[in-house]
Amino acid sequence: MNKLIKRDHLLIILFYLFFSFLYHVVLWYNGGGYAEGGIWGWLNFKDYWYVGGWPYLFYFLASILIWYLGVKLLSRKNSIIRIIAVAILIPVVVYFVRESRYIIIDYLKLGRLRGTGEIWDWYIPTLFLMFQFGCFFAYNYFKENQQKLRIEGELKTAALKSELSALKAQLNPHFLYNIFNTISASVPPQNEKTRHLIAELSDLFRYQLKASQVERVQLGEELDFVNKYLDLEKERFQERLEVDINVEEKLRNELVPPMLLQPLVENSIKHGLASLIDGGKISIAIFKKEDKLHFEIADTGIGIENKDSVFDQGIGLTNTKLRLEKMYHSTLNLSDNIPKGLKISFAI
Repeated sequence: MNKLIKRDHLLIILFYLFFSFLYHVVLWYNGGGYAEGGIWGWLNFKDYWYVGGWPYLFYFLASILIWYLGVKLLSRKNSIIRIIAVAILIPVVVYFVRESRYIIIDYLKLGRLRGTGEIWDWYIPTLFLMFQFGCFFAYNYFKENQQKLRIEGELKTAALKSELSALKAQLNPHFLYNIFNTISASVPPQNEKTRHLIAELSDLFRYQLKASQVERVQLGEELDFVNKYLDLEKERFQERLEVDINVEEKLRNELVPPMLLQPLVENSIKHGLASLIDGGKISIAIFKKEDKLHFEIADTGIGIENKDSVFDQGIGLTNTKLRLEKMYHSTLNLSDNIPKGLKISFAI
């Protein structure tokens, strides 16, 4: 990601250098520079800075202001609104930048266009910035389309794997339940705790089978499933695992995709807490804000330094990320938890 950002910044700088130099060469040739200075006369840096570099530096500053007002601040709006905003901002910002440049030029007693000729110092930058932002939006559209095609390809692969897994799970689910019942019945009565654990394990398999057959489940069902999973993990970690779930009761009827939380909780335990001698804490917070359901799963584990590489290492996080992007156009965000560990957050 950082490499892509650096590359984009370098392309913008080269874009301005190229057009500023091209502008200088055109004016040099049109003004008879070839006849006066010969073929290499256009290499005069002082002339370049005054004719091309200086004006295009102001265009560059204007483009930053337009980008911030019309793109950055409207990042949550759709592309049409941002394009309209930029189209309105360009001539307005160019006018004020031109006037600011004139003040500096007049103070330094340098030459500039005057009278009706001033219109060219408004018209040419406006055309140039229209071209620049046209390229910008076209490039963004290309990147978004490429990302969409990549996500669709990954989703098809993930869907195929899920279908195969679901088919395997449905071969004879009742066989598994009967096996669990047989094992439970063979456990001595004094080991009631073991019977309880087997029953909870059976419930986990039953919910997983249901998850492969429906699109949505109530949040309460999903939380019950996560709680059963955490109960089994507590038997392994004992007092090393602390759990805190903060969800308003009224949200339990909200519909969510099945198996949404468990892979994230499992990731926090497996990669965050398991290697710590003292264990740690898993916190799950779910709340509603601006008509969206927000989820936060945090742990006090070892944390992750390179968060971009996480999605290349495991299935759980990657599948959840793809499901969120496809179903809700939402992003799975990874950040550092306070005081330590990892926080996973998203909204649907």
